[in-house]
Amino acid sequence: MTSPPFLVMVKAKNGRTKLEGLTMKSTIGNLLQKISEFTEIPSKSQKLLHGYPPKPLDISNHGQELASLPFKSGDMVIVEEVVISNQTDGTRGSSDPEATMTRRVVPADNSCLFMSIALLMEGGNTDSSRAQELRNLIVSVVSSNPELYNEAFLGKSNSMYCQWIKNPDTWGGAIEISILTEFYETEIAVVDTQTGRVDRFGEDNDYKHRIYLIYDNVHYDPLIKELEGGGTETVFGVDDEDVLSQVLKLAKEAQKSRQYTDLSDFTLRCLVCNDGLRGQRQARQHAMATGHSNFAEY
Repeated sequence: MTSPPFLVMVKAKNGRTKLEGLTMKSTIGNLLQKISEFTEIPSKSQKLLHGYPPKPLDISNHGQELASLPFKSGDMVIVEEVVISNQTDGTRGSSDPEATMTRRVVPADNSCLFMSIALLMEGGNTDSSRAQELRNLIVSVVSSNPELYNEAFLGKSNSMYCQWIKNPDTWGGAIEISILTEFYETEIAVVDTQTGRVDRFGEDNDYKHRIYLIYDNVHYDPLIKELEGGGTETVFGVDDEDVLSQVLKLAKEAQKSRQYTDLSDFTLRCLVCNDGLRGQRQARQHAMATGHSNFAEY
């Protein structure tokens, strides 16, 4: 029996296209090859995102059939190019000539912020339970100070926020980073790949150490230094200009290759009432007005 066709819509930096010739029995490897033909991005450098808000797909098993992926025929997939910076311009420190700042990919399981911070603060090694432990820590801090963490600050009541952030499907952001930077007494610098901007949380607290995260509007990953002998470095001095230089270079490369998801440019449809929307702002306004929260790009 002939396998049913599997149509994939692709959006990449060079435009949009419809990938044909795939079936339900086609593999992830087949999909990546067709994407390479359209985008000229090698399979090993592709990052695929799906849904709204977009979430990275696990494409590590190239032999896996497309029918097993969490999207259906006709859905839109966003393609980004993942580039790892290789510092060769002479700006490395003389005592560490072969060290390179790289991106360590963590799972796209809605806890990427917490896993990234835990990994960096624990020397490059951690496990999935630490994400929930950090969520619980944040709940403890917020619930113990309702005067500071009030509804105006949190966007919801203190108790509702505490229930919300404990949910493993909830994304972390600026509020959670600001709490964790105080807990660890360490600056947390977030590199935005869309703007190339570096936001430093805790920079006014005279902390002596800093960690770096890279953010593409939907996902956080930790930045680590790979050492020549095989080791890694994850926490740096706030005055380490060599590391900052490498981070800025990596951010520039990510911005140039469009390693980000522009949420302001999404064309969306509410799957509850079928209204057409554009961008994250209209989706948020629609959700607040109607209570609907199930959207898809089209």
